[in-house]
Amino acid sequence: MRYRLSLTLCLPFLFLAPLRAQLPSWAIGPFTRPVNAPILRPNAQTLFDDPILGHPVRWQALHTFNPAAIVRHGKVYVLYRAEDDSGSMQIGMHTSRLGLAVSSDGLHFRSLPTPIFYPAPDAQQSREWPGGVEDPRIVQAPDGRYILTYTQWNRETYTIGVAVSRDLEHWTKYGPALGVSGPYAHLMYKSGGILTRLHRGHLVAARLHGRFWMYWGEIEIRLASSTDLIHWTPVESEPSKTPGHALVLLHDRAGHFDSGFPEVGPPPLLTRQGIVLLYNGKNGSGATSDTALDPGAYSVGEALFSASDPAHLQARIDQPVFFPQQPWERSGQYAAGTTFAEGLVRFHHRWFLYYGCADSFVSVATAPLRASSSHP
Repeated sequence: MRYRLSLTLCLPFLFLAPLRAQLPSWAIGPFTRPVNAPILRPNAQTLFDDPILGHPVRWQALHTFNPAAIVRHGKVYVLYRAEDDSGSMQIGMHTSRLGLAVSSDGLHFRSLPTPIFYPAPDAQQSREWPGGVEDPRIVQAPDGRYILTYTQWNRETYTIGVAVSRDLEHWTKYGPALGVSGPYAHLMYKSGGILTRLHRGHLVAARLHGRFWMYWGEIEIRLASSTDLIHWTPVESEPSKTPGHALVLLHDRAGHFDSGFPEVGPPPLLTRQGIVLLYNGKNGSGATSDTALDPGAYSVGEALFSASDPAHLQARIDQPVFFPQQPWERSGQYAAGTTFAEGLVRFHHRWFLYYGCADSFVSVATAPLRASSSHP
């Protein structure tokens, strides 16, 4: 079944008319929008004394988007990417820092006035300046620590950085997830989601076969494992023959919403039926694209991997489970439209999915809990 285009002549947008497909039993969803607007917007009035520049900057003046989320002390905390008004007016050419917002209902948020994570005169400055720190994902470790994966961007190259905190406000940076030496030292890579499971009602990093697991990458989605949640080793296709060639789990599909490429979304979830990975699919722009979506649009897809073998793909939904429809998702810095998901939490007996809108805003979608998404 396909989603069809419908033209609303009184509005300057093309809207998709969703024919809701029956989701497989393992999937999370269906998602709906509980509020009819973004939940976080830019704020040009907030200033931050930048430790590198040595003067105040309007740290979230232009865009606030691409959020991570975690539940702590009965509230939802969202870490979001904020872009200042420096640099040229191009995507990726401002400096990004991470803000923190808190909510008691998951819908209405209060933001801290200054960022809680940012480039600084530290060991990671050369990797994070002047582009900044971008696109976070966050999980809680079994010992209570918070593990942050994020993009380090210096406007020349990028890597997944890892940082650790006890309170979400004070962080220790550990540098690139795949290390600074060896076959992956010069690889450009981003988007890391650490496997989680439900434990006493909230999500915690999950061990399988004595290790933690992280799905990572854009263009192609791959897998890595770790014993400490900080240092990660990629799963390789033929480790004894071709070191440095990470095993590819997902790639683009012609004619589908992810015909451009897939990119890891929020931290995946270990369930009774397997590992559910929500990912962001970019539509292509040529003959192999999905004509029911705008060229270049980002939608949310889902794939199922085996709980006994995290590298084994069992199923993949052909249609997006969530896609750009509203004006704030289809206008802004990325006018092709994005519902770019990076944060998933279980809260108030529902799933809350936090996503970036057109690289400009943050919003939320919710879905009912299903028996299949409980822990194994």
